[in-house]
Amino acid sequence: MISNRPPVLAQERFIADRENFAGLDLATSVSGLGSEDPATAAIRETLAALLQRLGARSLLDAPCGDAGWIGRLKLDVDYTGIDIVPSLIEANRRRVAGGGSSGRFLVADITRDALPRADVILCRDCLVHLSFANIDRALARFRESGARFLLATTFPEWDANRDCEDGDWRALNMEKPPFDWPAPHALINERCEEGGGGWRDKSLGLWRLEDVR
Repeated sequence: MISNRPPVLAQERFIADRENFAGLDLATSVSGLGSEDPATAAIRETLAALLQRLGARSLLDAPCGDAGWIGRLKLDVDYTGIDIVPSLIEANRRRVAGGGSSGRFLVADITRDALPRADVILCRDCLVHLSFANIDRALARFRESGARFLLATTFPEWDANRDCEDGDWRALNMEKPPFDWPAPHALINERCEEGGGGWRDKSLGLWRLEDVR
């Protein structure tokens, strides 16, 4: 286990501005451990091959944010990105219209809305910001969508999960209570460099949605 974990920028921002977060809905986003090129290199190197190995023909990116890093990948799948923030979706649509990327983008709340059908759902850096109650709601929407697989952020060396306010941040080990998911079928270590390597176990785990409760 990794001891003496350093603070994460997203959590520090939330604590510093907690009063302004009070009462806001999930459209208020907080950056996590990064979508910059170094933070996504390991995923960019392996995602296409993983989707091919799964026989996936479609991918739902939930939430997609600005779709910056994934928009540069050559994925042989039908791509749909959803986000609760309308301005992000509009910007992504303009980029597609201008030929800067491909796919379709929709405004949706993963905790409330019916989601588009896809073989695989990518949910990176999102559940770590949600309360246990909203994680449960999001997982219900994922299962209802008919997707077969879920790629989600997990910290496999994290000891114990705690609840949090929506918009805050904490690490989650999806194999620990209250989730108790089985060992992932695949694990992409993101080679996270934040905090001097204190979060180096940050990973994307792959699970069958039928095994996720």
